[in-house]
Amino acid sequence: MCLSIPGRVLEITEEDGFKMGKIDFSGIIKKVCLQYIPDIRVGEYALVHVGFAISKVDEKEAAKTLKLLKELEDMGNESKEDSPS
Repeated sequence: MCLSIPGRVLEITEEDGFKMGKIDFSGIIKKVCLQYIPDIRVGEYALVHVGFAISKVDEKEAAKTLKLLKELEDMGNESKEDSPS
């Protein structure tokens, strides 16, 4: 099983013959290989696993996934606050 995270493509470049891009993951910007989805465009969303964009995803689906990830993060933070020091 793998976990892929949606991110919005901010910029597309070519490096050493590979399509690369800067992807925004809710404020965290990372360089990602876009070679597996050559038709991706700036402004679109991609599912990314360990530095490789593996498929495109529409904005609505990306927003749902990011919302769920935020809820999980918030639950983890609440758990830390409730635990004894």
